[in-house]
Amino acid sequence: MVPEAEAQDVLDELQRLRARVPLLTGALAASTDGLVVAQDTPGVEAEGVAALTAAALGVAIRMTDATGRGGFRELLVRGGSGYIATYAAGSSAVLTLLAEDRINVGRLHLEGRRSGARIGEVVDAVLEQAERPAPPQRPDRTGALPRRPAPDAGRLP
Repeated sequence: MVPEAEAQDVLDELQRLRARVPLLTGALAASTDGLVVAQDTPGVEAEGVAALTAAALGVAIRMTDATGRGGFRELLVRGGSGYIATYAAGSSAVLTLLAEDRINVGRLHLEGRRSGARIGEVVDAVLEQAERPAPPQRPDRTGALPRRPAPDAGRLP
């Protein structure tokens, strides 16, 4: 979904976020369909958290729609020993943060929203670039257009 360079940019943002908010125990950026974009979640299975985030996101979106509260922005879950917070990150990604119970929830929201916006910019830019049509081909010196590979070229049978 996200090329390696942009995934590294997202990971850098997750690591900066964890440095700014010491009571965060993990940070994960995922696509809205549950695929990990980047993660800094020591001791936690990132793929499982991303899949659960997608499921929770689906319910949260249905709840906001059913109650007329607008588009999804964030979801906060409090467990016996901490928080799980999920923030919209652009049009096709989410940021999930794991935090200790002692965290200042206002600071969690402030930093989570900021990082979600930054991550959303990176992911949305990648998707926008992928949706742009390829530039027109230019003829070579002889006036012929370069050959394009067949649509199934390079695919395994």
